[in-house]
This record gives sequence, structure tokens and C-alpha cells, in this order.
Amino acid sequence: MKKLFFTLLILFAFSATMFGKIMLPSIFADNMVLQQNSEVAIWGWSDPGETVKIVVSWNSKDTVKVKAGNTSAWKTTIKTITAGGPYSIRILGNSKVELKNVMLGEVWICSGQSNMEWSVNHKIMNGEEEAARATNTNIRIFHVQKIGAELPQQDCYATWSVCSPETMRSTSAIGYFFAREIQQKLNVPVGIIVSAWGGTPAEVWIEKSRIENNPVLNRHKYNERFDWWPGISGALYNSMIAPIVPYGIAGAIWYQGESNCGNYQIYSQLMKTLIENWRADFKKEFPFYLVQIAPYDYGDKGTSEYLREQQELITRTIPNTGMVVVSDLVDNIKDIHPKNKIDVGKRLANFALAETYKQNMGTYKSPSFQSMQVEKEKLRISFSNATTGLKSTGKTPVKFLISGEDQKFVPATAKIEGSTVILSSKLVKTPVAVRFCFDDTSMPDVFSTEGLPLAPFRTDKW
Repeated sequence: MKKLFFTLLILFAFSATMFGKIMLPSIFADNMVLQQNSEVAIWGWSDPGETVKIVVSWNSKDTVKVKAGNTSAWKTTIKTITAGGPYSIRILGNSKVELKNVMLGEVWICSGQSNMEWSVNHKIMNGEEEAARATNTNIRIFHVQKIGAELPQQDCYATWSVCSPETMRSTSAIGYFFAREIQQKLNVPVGIIVSAWGGTPAEVWIEKSRIENNPVLNRHKYNERFDWWPGISGALYNSMIAPIVPYGIAGAIWYQGESNCGNYQIYSQLMKTLIENWRADFKKEFPFYLVQIAPYDYGDKGTSEYLREQQELITRTIPNTGMVVVSDLVDNIKDIHPKNKIDVGKRLANFALAETYKQNMGTYKSPSFQSMQVEKEKLRISFSNATTGLKSTGKTPVKFLISGEDQKFVPATAKIEGSTVILSSKLVKTPVAVRFCFDDTSMPDVFSTEGLPLAPFRTDKW
């Protein structure tokens, strides 16, 4: 009986300390960034039926009240003003919570697999030098820990940190360089939510039901199983995306695709599903900018050229999306992780600055195939995003292939004329198709005059 008494006493004491305590998910914490000039969601838990008051220091007269439901959960929205800070947020009920050093600015999700995850700790180019000067109180990082789950989770393991050499070197290098460019150009605080896991296919980042209820996606979904990364549909959506929904964001950047080369045929449909899924969750048609996967030697069964083709198709068919080409930034085709993450982050940032923030960034899109015209025994290829012309790294381009109806591709003689390229070959009397760097490993030798690489392409669909 004495033992039971002490057990009950301990349980009562524990219940007393928990009762009435306001709790918030980890996305709401000191040092966070809230999306500026918006009505952003905020949520948490308290006593069932309790009225919670939220007071923000940028407008202390605008008190928001919300009542917790019978499961203790509450959710409401607060209005933010133009970028600035630091501010505080007080959340008052039977207990109180105060969030300090809160900034208002631009918030971006940085997601995908290992090339998005890669940090200074992975020995990227100029990593140590960049880390040494990474102190920036106007960049905040929320780095979600790599944990999968079978069911949607209400919280995740992460906290907001102010950017410093230590925090920068252990988070996404691309995410950091992207944030730095945005922060410097717009002169506003920037928060990045880094949610990435190397080796993962797109399916794990999508709500499981959206895969299972789509016969095509479900039939052709990624089905490899490894001990070192998740492969089951929804596994990371549940634990690394759902817990931050519907936090206010400006947009998302994405670097992924290598793990989907084996089922490339459905990749654009997969990504359409992912983008629709996330946009519905965050209640915003936010911009989604992706990186086209880089050249890499996948071996005899490589199909990465078809995956890249699917990635470009995404940007042609899904509104408010864009793609940066990084095929020129590879230092070793035997390394699936190119070490130059600085220029990848800058290209993504330039795209966002131009498209989302309407800044004059000059040329920010890579040239891409537009049309083909047969001129006797030659082909004239026209390109978009090449208004000032094209240039080659050599005397003339050597990466173009052409074929006739026999479908046998041979190297073409190429001549640049402004923003077009003239192709011919003595071996092909009547050319009907052209390819450029359409394989696993080829790096481009044609660029816009501003220095952005021509995107790989093919005109045939054999």
C-alpha cells in the first residue's frame, strides 16, 4: 500500500506539472523566421476547452484568441508585417510561452536527396572558407532530423538556429548559398527549412494515399529496399513534411532524382503529385524550383538522360515551377555529388529572385531546345533563353548528334549562328533528329553568352 501511495503521488505531481502547460511544435521556437506580409498559421496544444491568447510584439494591439478542442489541439493565424525584427510572440493561457528573437522575412523549404543534404562536412568546394564567414543573424536554419514514420507525425526533431560557422557547416550547403543570395539581394531575413535525406526516391516525400490511389504511380513506384535509407511511399512525408504543415512559406527548392532513374517514366507525374500535395498542405500555390540532376556514370544500365528529360517536362507542364541546369559544374563523372554547391545555390537564387521577387537578374535561365527546321541536308535548331546568342567552349560544338530515319546517330558538324545552331553530317543525307548530351555522362560545350549551359535534349521519341 505504501508503494502504491508513492506511485500515485508521483503520477499526481507529474500530471500537475503537465496540466495547463501550453505546448508548441518545434517549428515554433526562438530564432524562427515567419513569412512576412502574410497571414501565417500557428498551432499547438493546451488544456481542452482553454482559450489561448497570442500577442505579437510587432502589433501588440492585435491579440488573437483561439479555443483548444477536446483533443487539446488549437490552430489559428496571425498577421505579419514587412520584414524586420527581432520580435517576440507571447502565447497566454493557464500557462504562458514566449518566443524570442523572431524575425519576419522569407521562408523556403529545401528538400530532396543527398545533393541537397550535402554540407561543408562533406568536403564541398571552398567549404571551409565559406563556413568561416557564415556568421549572419539574418539567416536562420531549421534542419529537420532524418527520421521516417509509417503514419503522419505532429512534430519533428529540429530547432531554429541562427546562422553561424558551426550551424552552416552542418546543414544543406545549397540551402545556405541560396538563402545568402536572397538575403543579400532583398536585404530581409531568410529562414530555410532543410528537410532532405540522401538516396531517397520522390515517393517517400509524397502522402502515401496519393501514391496508392493512383494506379500508374502505385504500379511503377520505387520498390528497392535498402538498410540505409527509406523507400516506402510516404515514409518521410509523414515525419519530415507533415509536422511543419501548414507553416507559412515563400516557396521550395528541390534537388532529387538520381534514385528515380529506374522508374523515370513516371517521374514528371510523381513530381506533379508531390507539388500538388505540398501546395494543398501549405494552402498556397508557391513556386517550386528544381535542380536538373548532373552527369554521372551510372554504368551500362544508366537511364539518367530520360530522368533529366522528365525534369524539364515538369517545368513545361506545371505552373509556377522552374529548373536550373548544372551539367557544367561536375568535376568528376564518377562522383554523384558534384563539389560545387555554391553555383547551384546561386542559380536557384537567381531564378527565385527573378521569378518570385521580380528582381532584374539578367539572364537566369539556361538555353533550351525550342524548335527544329530542316534546311535541305541540314538542320537548324532554335533555342529559347538565348536572345544574346550562344557560344562554344571549343572552336565549334562537338556534342551534337544527328540521325536519319535509320535512327543511327552520328556526330554532327555544328555551326553557331546567333541563337541557332546549324547541324549536318556527310553520313546523313536527310537528317530528321538531333540529340545534345543525351546520355549519362556528357557535359555541355554550348552556353549562352552569359555562361549558362545548354540543357540536354533530344528531338526524337524513338
